[in-house]
Amino acid sequence: MNYKLVFSFICLLFSVGAGAQTQLSQYKPGQTAEGAVYYLPKTALRISVLVEKTTYQPGDFAPYAQRYLRVAGVSQEPQQSYRVTDVMVTPCPMPDSSKVYAVRFNPLTVASRMMLSEDGRLLGLNVDDVDDVAMPPFFVPAPQQAMKDPRQLMSEEILSCSSIAKMAELTASEIYDLRENRSLLIKGQADFMPHDGRQMQIMLDELDANDRSLTSMFVGVTRRDTTEHILWYEPQLGRQVLFRLSQQRGLVEPDDLSGAPYYITIDDISQLPPEEPVAKKAKPKTESGIYVNVPGRMRVTILEGINPLLELESPASQFGRTLLLSGSLFNKRYTTRLRLNALTGALEQLDADQPKKTFVLFPKKQ
Repeated sequence: MNYKLVFSFICLLFSVGAGAQTQLSQYKPGQTAEGAVYYLPKTALRISVLVEKTTYQPGDFAPYAQRYLRVAGVSQEPQQSYRVTDVMVTPCPMPDSSKVYAVRFNPLTVASRMMLSEDGRLLGLNVDDVDDVAMPPFFVPAPQQAMKDPRQLMSEEILSCSSIAKMAELTASEIYDLRENRSLLIKGQADFMPHDGRQMQIMLDELDANDRSLTSMFVGVTRRDTTEHILWYEPQLGRQVLFRLSQQRGLVEPDDLSGAPYYITIDDISQLPPEEPVAKKAKPKTESGIYVNVPGRMRVTILEGINPLLELESPASQFGRTLLLSGSLFNKRYTTRLRLNALTGALEQLDADQPKKTFVLFPKKQ
């Protein structure tokens, strides 16, 4: 992940008596300030839904499956259905438009380096090894084994039949021959026995593949394809419809009543201590420093109707509050290092190197 180095230098305000400090103000759209603008994050949910599509295509000999193969209940009509096989939730950061701050600088103060993510979230100050939250990999479906064309396995006698019933009868006889040969091979009674285990397995696999291909002419072909749908959700307290699942069209929008509803429930489980009351002042002073998050926590539950599918707990910045780190921590006497949690914007590291003192051994003569 690449990051933008927003300013090579963020200089701190100079004020008489109070010393130089980093001065921050709430950013308002339409205003411009000489300095940097950064966001604190709020928590969003990346929801990966795996939906399996099952399609059934009946075989040409489906009406004869019971008569010749003793397979009952074979459908003679094409079918299609969808089902959710898995749901995965990953908390991710996104810029909080209600927590935008502008840093004004003074060229007389010490230099600092501010590291931002690509979307403008503050990651650190005077630190280099900052990492953003990594996104999970996309779902990659497993390759499906191709089935042989059953007509290529049929003999000339079968293909020359003018009756579908006769073709089905001869094809069933061919299937039983394949199964008998497989049984003889396993028992070691076949006319041509393999020399080693590898050849044995190759022959068994070939017999099985031919059996499946010819049998599909009776029982049909069922194909299953899994696709991944990525949903981005900004947590809101209470229960809402996340998506719906239609048996005809798969995953559809929450307001599409053709599908069965899947719900998401967000509960605030934060246990933060209460904030100290702020005394009223006639003329409030302008705050200076760096803002960080004190995140809360949330419980996420996803349900299929009334049946829970997934439940997890996660930090949630929007259910917490902000904390102002005093500007005195960032004055020109120190080189302060600040590192924030990339997901929550919470404080992870705050330390400083004091400059070395210079001693004059011999005063300069006047």
